[in-house]
Amino acid sequence: YRMMNAAGDVLYVGKARSLKKRVTNYAQGRFHTARIGRMVRETATMEFVVTRTEIEALLLEANLIKRLRPRFNVLMRDDKSFPYILLTGDHVSPGIYKHRGARSRKGDYFGPFASAGAVGRTINSLQRAFLLRSCTDSFYENRTRPCLLYQIKRCAGPCTGEISHQGYAELVAEAKDFLSGRSQKVKTEISAAMQQASQELDFERAA
Repeated sequence: YRMMNAAGDVLYVGKARSLKKRVTNYAQGRFHTARIGRMVRETATMEFVVTRTEIEALLLEANLIKRLRPRFNVLMRDDKSFPYILLTGDHVSPGIYKHRGARSRKGDYFGPFASAGAVGRTINSLQRAFLLRSCTDSFYENRTRPCLLYQIKRCAGPCTGEISHQGYAELVAEAKDFLSGRSQKVKTEISAAMQQASQELDFERAA
């Protein structure tokens, strides 16, 4: 949700599992801090977006705060001190990592996030959905057999050729689309690929 003043400036971006309860709490006027009370008094309108999953809500909140920089979102305004998700761009098989500090490595950075826990949950979900590697480059270079993450279907195994470089690049592109807010596009593409694999009786790939 976005809280805006009479001039249309965004004061605060937040998320809640129950938007009704959150708005009711604001309306009752019982605040833990003077800062929150001041924010509510300045709020003239609110806008709401309902997401399908908590992960989408986390990503949307982080991207809106980064773009709009609302003055009451003090936790994320100094984004150098908060964690990002990094999809590396300097390796033939990009990895996905939690990143904090200077953005010196080549790649795509998504965030900032309010906590390392939020980043960890998001990366875990992305690994299950897109099978991206999270190992170090040195670990990758020294593999002769797929690791445990490949066995439990959390990585596509590009290190040992279990997936082609082109096939892995497609997974990375889908993950970028998802992290950039184009989740419906990704869902449509994956659904179509699943149907095609089923028609070809390749049920393992369809799953």
